[in-house]
Parts: sequence; structure tokens; C-alpha cells
Amino acid sequence: MDLRSSFPRSMRSTMEGYVHLVRMIDKCCAVLTGTEGEYIYPCPLDFRLMEFTGITPDQFTAAVKANPSDTAVAQWFRKTAKPHTPAELNEWNKMMLLRGPSTPEKQEYFNKFRDAVDPSRTDLTSWADLQDLEEGRTVPRRS
Repeated sequence: MDLRSSFPRSMRSTMEGYVHLVRMIDKCCAVLTGTEGEYIYPCPLDFRLMEFTGITPDQFTAAVKANPSDTAVAQWFRKTAKPHTPAELNEWNKMMLLRGPSTPEKQEYFNKFRDAVDPSRTDLTSWADLQDLEEGRTVPRRS
């Protein structure tokens, strides 16, 4: 198991057609090696992916632990995940990337982290954008 970078990769990165899968692998690897820092696995976004694919956190963790590469995890995932049509997968990916805070408390939490990184970015509304901004990736201005 090798944590591929000092930060998990962006949830926008796809594997097997799913956004967030690569990031979830990175976070799981970090937990297994004790290098997760402030990252949380499994987090609410991880649970959304697992629920959509019918995979449990225990199954996923065991697969990452047993498979030394992204390719091996991808092969396991392809065999294990509940299949979806391309249209279903596209809709789910879009929802994940556009998903923002769903309660006033989560909005307050979102705003706190956004403001700590760049208070001028009040254009951001999605968790994906906030993660990218916080981790130093370029996030285009939203209208």
C-alpha cells in the first residue's frame, strides 16, 4: 500500500467511471498506513459512493488492504459493485460533483472552511470545489 501523494487525489478523478473512487482509495490507504492526518475515511461522501455501488466500508477496506495497486482495486470494484447504466452513472457523478451543504449547520461548516482558505470565493457551492480549493487545486470562478 502506497499513499500516492501528500493529499488524496481530487474527487473529480474517475476510476471505472466513478468520481470519488480514486480519492476514497487514497484516503483508505492513508488510514491503513496511519497517515490520514485530518482526512476522514469513511466520510459521508465515501458512504454515498458505497451505498450507490452496494459495497460496505468493511468490504472496501479489505479490498484496498489486499490489493497493492489502483488497478487491482479497480478490478475488484468492477466485479463487486452493483452495475449501473451509463446514464445512471453520469447522473450520479453529476450529483456528487454539484452536491453542496444540505442543512444550515453544514452550510456554516462549509463557509468556515472556505473562509479559512479564501473568503473571496463566495461563488463556491459544492464540496468538490471546496476540497479542490482547500488542497491547492485551481478552481474556476463560478457564476
